[in-house]
Amino acid sequence: MRGLTFEINNEYGKCLEEILSGIIEPSWFWSIGPGEAYKCFNNSKLELFPPNNEIMDTKSFMNIITTGKYYLIFSDIKAFPTRESIVEIKTYDDFLKSSCQLALLVIDSVFVSIFVKSEEILCIVYECAKKLAYTNIKFITEDESEHNQLTVWG
Repeated sequence: MRGLTFEINNEYGKCLEEILSGIIEPSWFWSIGPGEAYKCFNNSKLELFPPNNEIMDTKSFMNIITTGKYYLIFSDIKAFPTRESIVEIKTYDDFLKSSCQLALLVIDSVFVSIFVKSEEILCIVYECAKKLAYTNIKFITEDESEHNQLTVWG
């Protein structure tokens, strides 16, 4: 199994916090790829992730995804064990060859794909998706070549 796909609700919420709950390692560094995600602040729409802040530690990342509600349109988020180990991941083969531990993609506000190297983490995400009543939950297997790209913009 490569990962998991499912659909989330098309609404403001805290879905990154919900999906990643219980699986985040405090020592990870997060690579935030090109995307489109917004939070509301004083009736204004602001970027969820600060511009020019493509890499952040877990504390900074968690502060963003646990504070207030936000709306994801496209998100490309990857977790690495160290800042120095961060490399560009475009394909599943890149993922396997790297030290990247988790890749999470959100496309068109509802379609989520998550790839992990740990089967234990994959099972936790699966149970979480079921508990949260996400829909169309499916494991991604090696036979599914359409899930080879690990970027939202191709």
